[in-house]
Amino acid sequence: MASTSKTGTLPHWDLTNIYPSLESAELKQAIAQTQADLTALEGYLDTHHISKTGSTAQPSSTSSTSSINAFADIVNGYLEHTNALLRLFYTVSTYISLSVATDSFNTTARRMRSEIDPLGVQFSQIDTRFTGWLGGLQHLLPEVIARGGLAAQHAFYLHETAEQSRYMMSEPEEALAAELSLSGATAWSKLQGTITSQLTVEMERNGTTEKLPMPAIINIMQHDPDAEVRREAYELEHAAWASVKEPLAACMNGVKGAAVVLNRKRGRVDALHAPVEDARIDRETLDAMMGAMRDSFPTFRKYLRAKARRLGHEGGLPWWDLFAPVGKSEHSYSWDEAQNLVITNFAQFSPQLARLAQTAFERNWIDAEQRTGKRGGAFCSEVAAVDESRILCNFDGSLDQVSTVAHELGHAFHNHAQVGKTILQTITPMTLAETASIMCETLLIDAALRDAKSADEELAILETDLIGKTQVIVDITSRYLFEQEVFERRAKSELSADDLCEIMLRCQKETYGDGLDERYLHPWMWTWKPHYYSRSFYNFPYAFGLLFATGLYAIYQKRGADFVPDYIELLASTGEGSAADLAARFGINLHERAFWQASLDVIGQRIERYCEL
Repeated sequence: MASTSKTGTLPHWDLTNIYPSLESAELKQAIAQTQADLTALEGYLDTHHISKTGSTAQPSSTSSTSSINAFADIVNGYLEHTNALLRLFYTVSTYISLSVATDSFNTTARRMRSEIDPLGVQFSQIDTRFTGWLGGLQHLLPEVIARGGLAAQHAFYLHETAEQSRYMMSEPEEALAAELSLSGATAWSKLQGTITSQLTVEMERNGTTEKLPMPAIINIMQHDPDAEVRREAYELEHAAWASVKEPLAACMNGVKGAAVVLNRKRGRVDALHAPVEDARIDRETLDAMMGAMRDSFPTFRKYLRAKARRLGHEGGLPWWDLFAPVGKSEHSYSWDEAQNLVITNFAQFSPQLARLAQTAFERNWIDAEQRTGKRGGAFCSEVAAVDESRILCNFDGSLDQVSTVAHELGHAFHNHAQVGKTILQTITPMTLAETASIMCETLLIDAALRDAKSADEELAILETDLIGKTQVIVDITSRYLFEQEVFERRAKSELSADDLCEIMLRCQKETYGDGLDERYLHPWMWTWKPHYYSRSFYNFPYAFGLLFATGLYAIYQKRGADFVPDYIELLASTGEGSAADLAARFGINLHERAFWQASLDVIGQRIERYCEL
């Protein structure tokens, strides 16, 4: 199924090789098998007395060889059962979630998602029992791992799991928290997704009034060549978010309030504690990176002021011109042209990457059309059971959207690099999950710059590149500061929609400075970014990904084709090492501010070129 527009025929993704339909016998059987596997795994834990309190009955450091072997057998058995279970469950849940993502009006898909959510809770409770048990036996892990088998193959996972066990509540409390999440934070997150995906705005274009979904309004505000149209879309967007501000503020309070309570009960230092450890970095790395980013703000403001002058503004940019096209590209890209551009440039880096992209296009892994009921933005989801990915985007023909397609295909290539690994070996932190996607973006933009046929076209391409990087460095910092304050204040009381808007505006002023016209900022950014409603601090890892991938790309430019096998091996290993250890393979020290500054200097050089043009 597809639609036709000025961009050509835009595809809807094909999910039928995963399951024939939501009502199919195959999907029902998979759900039933998941339930049976969960019951069996619970029975396995019961049989072997696996629980946080059960650890006292297990081998001590002076246990006999036979006892250690028995302990190793239990660990290996758990790993085998869990990997098989998660491969099936993730496939089922991904399939249903993908169905909701493209059609939030589909009541069957939404009902089924709510029906399988308890399965995730059940596994969370199982995982809690194993984590608590393993934490009590952490001192025995070296001996268990030394015996080889699955334990040795999952050494990083086992050590990380045992280490994180110190931040657990009691087993009954963790079980209750998991169960209550369905009617708490998860429910608030679903509500935010439903509200924002179903909201529409009427806009008059070319003499005709159209009812447009919010992603389309946002794309018009960002990319339409007419400044008055962009401003109108900006005003319509703001009015739309204002109309739903109260339920969305309730969603934000619900999600953040739950996180505040759980962080306190689990002994976390603050709201950043868990996200930093989940990212597999440390505070020293985060401080070095964020400090270098803040130092770079004057350079980014120089870019924004240059753009403002180009567009006829005496001060900074109004928000509706933040993403405005500058310079002249040869044309708007059709879907076919986007495919050719991506595949051709991927092939120059790696034939393997190009083949993966070709497969994604040919087998309809991508859903590209903008439509009501489909969520905004873009993402890539792995479909474990078939070793494939599915990509959602909202394609409008701009170079920015072509770059987005390349970005998401990078995620798909990352997934492809991990084929053959178990689920537990592929758990990748967000910091490293952005490596391949940013690399693919960089490949596309660099090729476009090399092929530019005029200064005006080069300017247009630089604009696409720099506004994206400004979002990841400057805007991401504003979101980071926003979330810090929201967490601090939510610990004391609920925040109103007006409070949230006031914080957002203040953080934008602090980061964008005089690069933007402070009369026309975007107080509603908190409403439609789904990241605020899913995971805490779903922001700084994007900056890490950009700057880490930029540093890797600089190494690629020096080493050439010899770099690619090491790079693919890095992608394959992102679930089996800390960010620092994996970066060290390429001689990178993440604690050194100089590394982050060097990557920012690369962006700074492009800003200087932009200002010259």
